[in-house]
Amino acid sequence: QVQLVESGGGLVQAGGSLRLSCAASGRTFSSAAMGWVRQAPGKEREFVATISKSGVFTYYADSVKGRFTISRANAKNLVYLQMNNVKVEDTAVYYCAAVYGVGRYVTPSEYDYWGQGTQVPVSS
Repeated sequence: QVQLVESGGGLVQAGGSLRLSCAASGRTFSSAAMGWVRQAPGKEREFVATISKSGVFTYYADSVKGRFTISRANAKNLVYLQMNNVKVEDTAVYYCAAVYGVGRYVTPSEYDYWGQGTQVPVSS
């Protein structure tokens, strides 16, 4: 089991920046691929970004590519999502997720462990 706790959410103006953090505890963090998934009001969960166990490989949804950056600090059991030039359509609850395996995980259902989510409302 791994426990995930997100932080850093909050109201941000369009064009602004925000950094989300996810603290992991329990099972070996460095063995897990990590991802960020978001859910806007009335919509299904949507993949945002993923990072490999080592942090070498990353992959982004087209909607955030060039604006968001996922990173991790294995020594601190942390994964981050740096959000730049945010847009109103980025408004959502952002979830940190983990999966133990090898691959590029771009579908929310592929993740086995989830945090409780952090809200990110973007104002115009």
